[in-house]
Amino acid sequence: MEISEELQCLFSATVEQRDGAYVIEVPDDELRLGTLREAETYRVALLPTPGTDGGASNESASTTEPERDRGALTPPVTEGEERTVEIEDIGEQGDGLARVERGFVVIVPETETGERVRIRVTDVKPNVAFGDVQERLSYYD
Repeated sequence: MEISEELQCLFSATVEQRDGAYVIEVPDDELRLGTLREAETYRVALLPTPGTDGGASNESASTTEPERDRGALTPPVTEGEERTVEIEDIGEQGDGLARVERGFVVIVPETETGERVRIRVTDVKPNVAFGDVQERLSYYD
């Protein structure tokens, strides 16, 4: 399956029926930390969870926030890789947050919103990576 580079977020959710309509809830942090905006219109693709029959079961497959994943996609960064990123936000722990391909989050300590930095990726998890600042850059570099 080919995934578009325009992908802005990816999460697991359960389709629920409410008041004569079907609803998929978008997690709060996709709007808080991501590029999605309330009341905007987006294209949505629905894919069956790997190992399921595509929804023929009535069992609920609801996921909690910690169990949420970014699907079967490989993280777009690798440990040891160097990247130039812009810090878009500050996380709950005070660390800078940068987004790379497909909205994948890289946490960069000791940075500020709007800062442009060259980082070295130090650790990669399935849904987040961590990086250390190698160099602070100006917007003209």
